[in-house]
Amino acid sequence: MSTPPLLAGLKVIDLTRNLPGPYATQWLADMGAQVTKVEPPAGDEARMLPPLFAGVNRGKAELRLDFRQEADKRKLLDLVAEADVLVEGFRPGVLADMGLGWPVLQACNAKLVLCSITGYGQDSPWAHRAGHDLNFMAMSGALDQMRTADGDIPMSNVQWGDLAGGTLTALVGLLAALLDAQRNGRGRHVDVSMTHGVFAQLVTPLATGQLWKPQLGHRPGPREDMLNGALPCYALYRTADERFLAVGALEHRFWLRFCEAVGRREWADLHWHRGLLPHSHASKALRVEVATLLAGRPLAHWADLFETVDACVTPVLTMDEAIGHPLFVQRASLREVDSGTGQRVQALELPVRFLDSR
Repeated sequence: MSTPPLLAGLKVIDLTRNLPGPYATQWLADMGAQVTKVEPPAGDEARMLPPLFAGVNRGKAELRLDFRQEADKRKLLDLVAEADVLVEGFRPGVLADMGLGWPVLQACNAKLVLCSITGYGQDSPWAHRAGHDLNFMAMSGALDQMRTADGDIPMSNVQWGDLAGGTLTALVGLLAALLDAQRNGRGRHVDVSMTHGVFAQLVTPLATGQLWKPQLGHRPGPREDMLNGALPCYALYRTADERFLAVGALEHRFWLRFCEAVGRREWADLHWHRGLLPHSHASKALRVEVATLLAGRPLAHWADLFETVDACVTPVLTMDEAIGHPLFVQRASLREVDSGTGQRVQALELPVRFLDSR
């Protein structure tokens, strides 16, 4: 299904590099915006990884400018005069030092929306510090929430700080500012801190931490919170072939179906909706029983069993398995693009579908 050009006519200047900003403007381009990617003379560092560069920069016009040269700054301001949005990822103050700060850009185009994506925000105590996704995750407290039962913290290969904290937060902010500019004729400077963007995702642990802290004497740690393993009905379980099964039977009706499917109807009322407290001896004992049962068969057995049982139980797929699964094949979730090196590579499609009711 092709994406309708809902943002046709929108002109975007992208000064960002690597991942958070380019992916945000890629989504704008996928929805029809005209994006001009402006790189320094040496180019975007992401070009060293052609599949990554192609995946977040396809379909953009490309231009290289050296802002140390007055002629090139003038070229940028000429683009700004006709643009709707400018996205940048420099540290706070760098644009201003080059003579391209917000007052200059706003004077050039009063309706311009400037979106600045940084690690720690324009005015925080850490505004001028360098950082990467791992640092943003670490400082937000989100990384610690991933701590395993043995105390280790896994290194995620998905850049949640860059993407949830940066890309998606920036899209929300700049689209809201664009709507306001269309209504009121005045642009805004949108300040996106990736660390604060990740911090804003801590909705559940903030709430449940306040719920369980009086009982535990501390905020819940590994396997102590409702959604990180304390509930037997909502956990990851190892299978006989060292794979994992995701049991997400959070509501009692799904837990009942799970129990019936695995032949343990006697577990049906051992659920938090039926009074089983997450940190009780009975809850911990049940988790061991469930783990023992599921460890007795390979993942394929459980995946086949729950294929027709609506119990919120799914296999943990590898990336290759996900790519080949009908769930993603049917919605054409990948496309092939030119990597810029003469090779065709896979890139992700916009995940949003705009359904026409006509």
